[in-house]
Amino acid sequence: MKNWRFRGNEQRYVKEVLKEGFKAGADGAFTTRFERGLAESYGMKFAISMNSGTSTLHAALLALEVGEGDEVLVPSLTPLMCGLAIHYTRATPVYVDVDPSTFLMSPIDLAKKITGKSKVILVTHMYGNVCDMKNIMKIAHESDLKVIEDCAQCHYGKSEDGKFAGTIGDFGSWSFENSKHLTCGDGGVLVTNSQELATRARKIGGLGFKTLTAEAGRVRTNRDLLQNPNWERFDTVGFNYRLGQLSAAIALAQVERKDHFINLRIRSGQAYRELLRRSQLLIPQSNYPNVVNTYYTFSALFNGEHKGISWEEFRKRHISFGGDGIYAASKLLYQEPIFKSLEIGRGVTPIAEMLQRKLMNFTTNQANHKQIRVQIEALRKCLSFFGEKSA
Repeated sequence: MKNWRFRGNEQRYVKEVLKEGFKAGADGAFTTRFERGLAESYGMKFAISMNSGTSTLHAALLALEVGEGDEVLVPSLTPLMCGLAIHYTRATPVYVDVDPSTFLMSPIDLAKKITGKSKVILVTHMYGNVCDMKNIMKIAHESDLKVIEDCAQCHYGKSEDGKFAGTIGDFGSWSFENSKHLTCGDGGVLVTNSQELATRARKIGGLGFKTLTAEAGRVRTNRDLLQNPNWERFDTVGFNYRLGQLSAAIALAQVERKDHFINLRIRSGQAYRELLRRSQLLIPQSNYPNVVNTYYTFSALFNGEHKGISWEEFRKRHISFGGDGIYAASKLLYQEPIFKSLEIGRGVTPIAEMLQRKLMNFTTNQANHKQIRVQIEALRKCLSFFGEKSA
């Protein structure tokens, strides 16, 4: 069952890349095909593929002209990569607290931390859940700030008004790393409806070739020009963030099967939620009204300490009943040793500090409904062991 995620066109497309010697086949380069398919699936004009979700965040910040002296507002309860992307630009991360029930960026704390140096809000849709984009965008517009949506953990989630997460701000960013809803091993993609921003981002990620456009990552042009000693190639300082053809081929095949993968995660998340309807030991992450949570993980607040049960003890018992390992929340950005030692950023987030120690993230990447039931039954037995009857 190890290869259950790659039973669509992945192998056929990879063979096509090799057959064509990494050149574009009859249907065009796979990077272009992947970008067009992804953009179409989200209803966006432009998609720019890159080698990781960290690269896409960095490129998006640079495309928005973020640099030294600027501030980027970011939730502290988010993976380190969000903070690193800001640090790469020499801007200052400003840590925003989270809502205690949704575990997502708090619009209230966000508004409090805006200053004259603020330039961008980097929203993170954590665990498959979607932030309060209505109020975040209202704050952004009132303060003339740009918005980047990090959707690494939220493929095809939807906001309360039915918009896909990642299509609401100036840029949407996704990771295609191995653990994500859709994967090509490692990869990333940006979407935007701005031709200007798309062109900037593509050049930043594509070594600054002047021939790059919003629509295409092709660097070659008329052969007579390309082979002329007077031909000038670069007009932008860029990075080598391009996505390879093999990865793009796999990513395209994954996008073609997106409904299957997303529905499995939702089915898993909903099963956990139903089990915990009356639980006092585990309080599920709340969703905003009408939001579509696509459950990168199923996240819940662990309250066992009140009954003398440690986080570690509960996890160990859950595994003994056949459950997958329970993942903790990453340390907050400013708690990570490198950020602490370099004194990167500013802002205190007490709610996030409390949550970070108590969150439990359950796996939702099961291959089928039978495997989902195994995980639900393991948690049911674990709750029963600690004296709690499930729903």
